[in-house]
Amino acid sequence: MRIYNLFPLLAGRFADWQPHLERAAAMGFDWIFVNPIQRPGRSGSLYSIADYFVINPVFLAPHSKSPPEDQVRAMAARAERLGLRLMIDLVINHCAIDSPLVKEHPEWFVREGGGVAHPFCVEADGNKVVWHDLAQLDHRHSPDVEGLLKYCGDLVEHLVGLGFTGFRCDAAYQVPQEIWRRLFERVRRRHPEVVFIAETLGCSPEQTKQTASAGFDAIFNSAKWWDFESPWLLEQYDLTRQVAPSIAFPESHDTERLFAATGGNLFAQKQRYLFAAVFSAGVMMPIGYEYGFRNRLHVVATRPEHWEQPAIDLTDFIARANRIKAEHPLFSEETLLQRLDSPNPAVLFLWKASTRGHGQALLVFNKDPWNRQHFRCEDLYRCIQTAAPLLDVSPEWTLDYVPTPFEFDLDPGMGRVMITQDGKG
Repeated sequence: MRIYNLFPLLAGRFADWQPHLERAAAMGFDWIFVNPIQRPGRSGSLYSIADYFVINPVFLAPHSKSPPEDQVRAMAARAERLGLRLMIDLVINHCAIDSPLVKEHPEWFVREGGGVAHPFCVEADGNKVVWHDLAQLDHRHSPDVEGLLKYCGDLVEHLVGLGFTGFRCDAAYQVPQEIWRRLFERVRRRHPEVVFIAETLGCSPEQTKQTASAGFDAIFNSAKWWDFESPWLLEQYDLTRQVAPSIAFPESHDTERLFAATGGNLFAQKQRYLFAAVFSAGVMMPIGYEYGFRNRLHVVATRPEHWEQPAIDLTDFIARANRIKAEHPLFSEETLLQRLDSPNPAVLFLWKASTRGHGQALLVFNKDPWNRQHFRCEDLYRCIQTAAPLLDVSPEWTLDYVPTPFEFDLDPGMGRVMITQDGKG
């Protein structure tokens, strides 16, 4: 899955999404992920949904005679004509505190201190953050679990009817595995093409593995935070790869913009996207990354007028990285993955091997996005377990053949991607 996150508050009304859909398709994405488009509660947060079956009016054409649902379907049809499938957030772990559901079905909610409980998280420094605009749904102990599950199933059916065939399941670990299994069974019986992806960021690897085993089609990984050195990412990857494919991203709507965090470093933008694209089975990128946007996406305050003047244009580079992923099956699966010794500690050297017979790859990344680094390997062919020749498919400065010994002066942050020829798509 090559996913473009079209953040709806920045894109504006559905009728105005066409240029973004076309750009995503031109860059080689095959999925559009849309954050919640339903009517929010009084906080205005996209993730504080008051009515799951009513479209947020900020996305609707103000004087259109077309019903809201038809405006969504028209957008979905435009995406489909471009070869794009639509994915949306499925937020069933909580709703807005002022949602009518709180009064209509009080038995569906976690109770605390005589009232409805608010979801919370504990940050790394021990600070407890409580979301007072949210009400915690109780999928574990509600006396009407069946009614709540039916409501969630009806919601998915409704969204499928609007044109969405993918669901990013928000805070999936907060909903019991058995609920997910039963929901998936109901939906897939009628819509086998629908996919469900677990959002499990912040979980331990064991929690992630347990959540994924409920039957999710994919999970998100934490490659964005890797320093290219510590062992934890490769350990997590190995722990979960046999349970579900994973999706990497260089930034998300929940993180600071990478371009701002690196002081406007073009090389870091390229490095992190290419690494995400070739590291795991799927890749996701939010709108604006291709242009070096600096302003963080905000689930309440972002508006179309916050569209920034592009600082850079990585559309062609991203298209080439996505083409590597699309044309070579090795980069669309979770593989065997091993770090190899590099004579230059500033260079990351990885070996990937398919478990499905689609060949092997050698990845060489300059960890340093500020300085050039030299890489030398006396014999790359001793690093692969086949006699098949290596083919350079790197997005920049692609070599006609791969020599041995192999030497290359890597630009800041540059990645080299070499595959065995039996790994071609």
